[in-house]
Amino acid sequence: MAVITVDEESFERIVLGNKKPVMVDFWADWCMPCKAAAPIVAELAEDLAGSLVVAKVNVDDCEDLAARYGIMSIPTLMVFKNGEVADKMIGLRNKQQIYEMIKKHL
Repeated sequence: MAVITVDEESFERIVLGNKKPVMVDFWADWCMPCKAAAPIVAELAEDLAGSLVVAKVNVDDCEDLAARYGIMSIPTLMVFKNGEVADKMIGLRNKQQIYEMIKKHL
């Protein structure tokens, strides 16, 4: 499954209302570490399709969401489970580090 781009309008339905765990990548176009993380996030979306939903939120386009979840540095990855933040990782990480965070919630 591909990475889903969400905004304020679709966040509640896709992220908070999902029966599956959802990893959200908070990012921005100008952020070089975010660009480096993008292929890793996409790979994990493919690897874990069926058991995890992966979404992206552009913090410049969705300032209210970024503020609501206290996003101060990007990239920030958050795992949501049953509509709640279950885990959080800030900064560029490798695939294994991200997977270790995710697998606890699958």
